[in-house]
Amino acid sequence: MKNMITPPLFQSPKLAIVIPLFNEEEILQKSINLFCVKLDRLKQNNIVSKDSFIIFIDDGSVDSSFDILQTCIDKNNIIALKLSKNVGHQNALLAGLQYARNKCDCAISIDCDLEQDIDRIDEFLLHFKSGCDIVFGVRKDRFSDGFFKKWSSIFFYKMMEILGVKVIKNHADYRLLSNKALGFLDEFKEVNLFLRGIVLEIGLKSAIVYFDVKKREFGKSKYSLAKMLGLALNGITSFSITPLRIIFVFGFLIAFVSSIFGIYGIYIAIFSDSAVPGWASVVVPIYFLGGIQILSIGIIGEYLGKVYKESKSRPRYLIDKVIISNKIDSK
Repeated sequence: MKNMITPPLFQSPKLAIVIPLFNEEEILQKSINLFCVKLDRLKQNNIVSKDSFIIFIDDGSVDSSFDILQTCIDKNNIIALKLSKNVGHQNALLAGLQYARNKCDCAISIDCDLEQDIDRIDEFLLHFKSGCDIVFGVRKDRFSDGFFKKWSSIFFYKMMEILGVKVIKNHADYRLLSNKALGFLDEFKEVNLFLRGIVLEIGLKSAIVYFDVKKREFGKSKYSLAKMLGLALNGITSFSITPLRIIFVFGFLIAFVSSIFGIYGIYIAIFSDSAVPGWASVVVPIYFLGGIQILSIGIIGEYLGKVYKESKSRPRYLIDKVIISNKIDSK
């Protein structure tokens, strides 16, 4: 039996649609038009209040993205935030969510590239009205992905699962957060952001909305392999100490096996003349153990680096400009 959505708790919440972007001049104008049309329809159907708005966060773009935003602001209910430099998708998204806090009843974060289905926003809002503080957008499948992206994503989620990081498979950052959830999110002060994991730590009532991914029409994805690996590494080291435990177990096993070989060597030396000299038996263990030591130091160093960044408590982002449409009450 399918889960039934209970009757709405209240009507027409004030919605903020939060959209981070970086160098999206090729698709930005179309994105603005579609998001504004979607918001207008939600208002006309009394699904959201008339003072709902959209926040675009320019993550230090070096193309004409912010110029395009400025030309569209007064015609629509748009707030444009320009960050002082590129700080990464997670920090840019956090900037928009923190700005939206106490200015709306709920906020929906979504990417600018139009790959995520904006028509599912209606279902997000239904769950919100029924009492959910968090609604996760989860893609149905990965049939539309290329070979490399598909298998790298599978590897990403499998690795997270193995190393004990709690995530929702195929959920990126398409989600709804109530103003209450935004307040809870603000309590997380870590510099090394992995919002997919942090939101699950909030623990409020949640639901899932499944959607189909659309093909990107213009431009290229800004999530390269390096960024995906960086996100995975950030998630693992922020939410799991399993790699450190693996080092301990591996070190114990090596020490145990080495002690057995040491005892065997002593036995051969005392009770037998059959010891066979050879460089391989010396060189191979040295290189093997050396590689393990370097890898272990690297993993420990990654954790120490996280502690170092957190201890400095530097701002996660700096907002250079805030431009608000005349149609929006900025209070």
